[in-house]
Amino acid sequence: MTSGRTRVAVVGAAGAFGMKHLDGLANIPDAEVTVVVGTREGPTQAVADRYGVPHVVLSYEEVLTRDDVDAVILATPTGLHAGQTRAALAAGKHVQVEIPLADSLADAEAALAAAEASDRVAMVGHTRRFNPSHQWVHQRIAAGEFGIQQMDVQTYFFRRTNTNAKGEPRSWTDHLLWHHAAHTVDLFAYQAGRIVQANALQGPIHPDLGIAMDMSIQLKAESGAICTLSLSFNNDGPFGTFFRYIGDTGTYIARYDDLVNGKEEPIDVSQVAVSMNGIELQDREFIAAIREGREPNSSLAQVIDCYRVLGSLEEQLA
Repeated sequence: MTSGRTRVAVVGAAGAFGMKHLDGLANIPDAEVTVVVGTREGPTQAVADRYGVPHVVLSYEEVLTRDDVDAVILATPTGLHAGQTRAALAAGKHVQVEIPLADSLADAEAALAAAEASDRVAMVGHTRRFNPSHQWVHQRIAAGEFGIQQMDVQTYFFRRTNTNAKGEPRSWTDHLLWHHAAHTVDLFAYQAGRIVQANALQGPIHPDLGIAMDMSIQLKAESGAICTLSLSFNNDGPFGTFFRYIGDTGTYIARYDDLVNGKEEPIDVSQVAVSMNGIELQDREFIAAIREGREPNSSLAQVIDCYRVLGSLEEQLA
């Protein structure tokens, strides 16, 4: 275990998820945010002031040369994830990259190769593994008390313009397959076993955004369990992802960090982990893995099969 606190740079700090990570890191005694990184000085400085971070850097390359940074958390546009992950590892920094690791299988495999050639911790922010709701289900599965027969999942947004989770204009285009489906593909395999069959259909391509706004995915695990995933950027209603676990001993519905049974009766998951915040728990795992010199849950090696499934689905849709 390393001495002192692990010094972290949050890249993309002024974005919606950069700030979620800063909120989580503030609750982790072994972590110290020494640098925030962005492309615009004003918003990045405002975030530094809000969270009491001493240094603002406007260049990713520069932050990788700093000796007051042990690890980086990447909350940057999807298309940058794989390349920035490889650069961090090459610079000897531990790295946690927000989901998705990449928006192509080739880039995901290249990032994995870099991680395997490094002695640094390399982790992807597959948050569903860490939400207390899904952890509660995972613990029951591990104890042999619950077996999944089917997962029905809805991932819904109302996003017909290029905006982020804060409603601000976005410089890059989000993707139902490589981002939002990745959460469920990985979680289904994590809970039910390796995926052995996958099918996908998509709706019309948006004339301006150039992406499908609606998608349907079917998955089957080696256990025999199946998953049906519906995704839409067209849904005018509550947004987010909602998971229904249908199993041999019960039905459970997970909504982020909350869990109810099939009759909508709440299940107390407050004692599952030290926090009810999935992003904070994800960051706690990252810091703990660094300090303990071990592979983290949601390492690149553990999640690569998710991206292989996404790659096969992309080929189908093409």
